[in-house]
Amino acid sequence: MKVFAVNSSPRAESQSKTALLLGSLVKGMRDAGAEVEVVDLRRKKINLCTGCYTCWTRTPGKCIHKDDMTAELFDEWMDSDLAVYATPLYHYTLNASMKAFIERTIPMAEPFLLQKEGRFFHPLRGRRPPEAVVLSVCGFPEQAQFDHLSAYFRRLFGDGLVAEIYRAGAEILTHAGAKLELILGAAEDAGRELVESGGVSPGTLAAIAQEVVEPALLAEVANLMWKTCIAQGVTPKEFDEKWLIPRVETLEEFMTIMRYVFSPEGAAGEEAVLQFDFSGSVEGPCQLKITDGAIETAVGMPYEPSLVIETPFELWADIMAGNEDAAQMFMEQKVTARGDFDILTRFARWFSR
Repeated sequence: MKVFAVNSSPRAESQSKTALLLGSLVKGMRDAGAEVEVVDLRRKKINLCTGCYTCWTRTPGKCIHKDDMTAELFDEWMDSDLAVYATPLYHYTLNASMKAFIERTIPMAEPFLLQKEGRFFHPLRGRRPPEAVVLSVCGFPEQAQFDHLSAYFRRLFGDGLVAEIYRAGAEILTHAGAKLELILGAAEDAGRELVESGGVSPGTLAAIAQEVVEPALLAEVANLMWKTCIAQGVTPKEFDEKWLIPRVETLEEFMTIMRYVFSPEGAAGEEAVLQFDFSGSVEGPCQLKITDGAIETAVGMPYEPSLVIETPFELWADIMAGNEDAAQMFMEQKVTARGDFDILTRFARWFSR
């Protein structure tokens, strides 16, 4: 099988979640014996279709533009058995680079209007274009965000669309730990299945789309991240590069972040109640209850604490953000604790940056 994979993400591979998922899909295809060419549209010059119809009249089947689409990409695409269209979700559909690529495939058709099953269409000039696979990611937490994109590709390719691979909540994938390995492994499985059977099983698609973080929690953390980016004047890329943690301002925000950075694997088999007694701009206690890889948060003191940490809220927010060293603050008695001190040695296993 000869596969032509088009990646329209404008981001470099180190930041692109489209490229991350596509890379695993391609690996699976190659492992199954397919010949795969991956094209990054951000590196190519593709002019916009001008609607001149020269490719339908004066030079049938050949576009008037002298660019990478005419020189190489169109013929390579047509010569493939399968095409993968990998695009981030922009405004609920494909992005501009992918749309430009697709629009420039118009030379494959003839201008005449034919009718089939009550719908008009343009006939193909020669053989059919390659069968299609669409792959897309988005930052929104729910799969329903892909509905309009799916409708577009289903209308465009009809029965030539053999698989749709969608991954919501993609911006947190690189923080997903063990689940990231499962998701990328499922994407490899999808690649092998496409080559070996011409489709992707529902189980594999579900594994790729599996929930990493509960949607409401993801939204809360995303909003805190954006607030921090705005306050510090950094982009999300710089936020990640600097290993920043969202700056918390309330007990509720503190508990949100602690639920987000909690590691079920690291806390497996553990039982403890951590209590924080905050002073300063935010006052009062809150608790984190750890029960065999699960966490509950509560304002107040509903449980008997295993360890109580007393600290000014602003100082602990600085510690969480990486601006202060926790060990040093304990040594200087700016942060104090009582109870099971052994929990402090396990804290890093239970909570991760």
